[in-house]
Amino acid sequence: MPRLLPICWPLLLLACTLALPGAAGADGQPVQRHRLILDWFPNADHVPLYVARDMGIFRKYGLEIEFVPPADPNDPLKLVAAGQAAFAISYQPSVIIARAEGLPVKSIGVLIDHTLSCLLYLKKSGIEKAADLRGKKIGYSVETIDLPMMRVVTARGGLQPGDYTPVNIRFNLTSSLLTGQVDAVMGAYWTYELLELEREHQPAAYLALEKHGVPRYSEMVVISSDAFLKTGRDAARRLVLAIQEGIAFSRAKPAQAFQVFARTNPEANEALDRAAFAITLPLFAFSQVQPRKRWARWAKFAQEQGLVARLVPTDDLLLNVAAP
Repeated sequence: MPRLLPICWPLLLLACTLALPGAAGADGQPVQRHRLILDWFPNADHVPLYVARDMGIFRKYGLEIEFVPPADPNDPLKLVAAGQAAFAISYQPSVIIARAEGLPVKSIGVLIDHTLSCLLYLKKSGIEKAADLRGKKIGYSVETIDLPMMRVVTARGGLQPGDYTPVNIRFNLTSSLLTGQVDAVMGAYWTYELLELEREHQPAAYLALEKHGVPRYSEMVVISSDAFLKTGRDAARRLVLAIQEGIAFSRAKPAQAFQVFARTNPEANEALDRAAFAITLPLFAFSQVQPRKRWARWAKFAQEQGLVARLVPTDDLLLNVAAP
């Protein structure tokens, strides 16, 4: 998850209704307008979304989608659950944990189908294994995913929660490491922050979640609410089909896809995002039909690890709106 601060968006944007009156599309048919809350400020992970928007793919599917970066990385789930946006980008573990806590949200599609999160640290810190985190300060941004993953990874080193200090660093993942505010960061992406630190001439390393007891999961999923899906399932289906087409375009024409993103986001670090996009490109989803077994396995893992108090039924976690 990139570290720079997001664009500031007036709260008024989020207080409006889910679907705004649609303008006429190229074929004269009404276009449905919806908001999609990003998980972070715009970055390389979102390239297919910008392709779908700016290349007219959403409009082809009868949609006009407004992207809204969150003021806080914990907001997307809450905003969708509260009915302040139809869609958002979130993370598979966050959806499971949020659902167990009563938030009425479901995953409807996939953007990135691999685990990107890791526990990142500077090599000069002396950290090499989970046990070395004893007495350290560990930064986090997204409470619903970073704190549970922190507990699982540190437990592999024989540590209890009181053996280290979690620090909420919001969006400031790499800067908190560079300034010494924290010794390590949970939730950084090995496809982004690792590159960012290398560009700052600060060699870094990470503990991969999959090697520390965490089953593979889809890092970035598309979510909606139970309430919206009761009447808006077709819009949700068209949204994820358009996203898959944006992914396919990005794979077929990566240079053009990245330029679409770069033109729309001139404030982004183009060199860093270009390098991150090249690494991330093979990891974007190949299908919008989510594997139910993987969700069930992760829900069971979450219960076994004490991340949730109850086993959440798979039907409560996802709805494969794009399935035939």
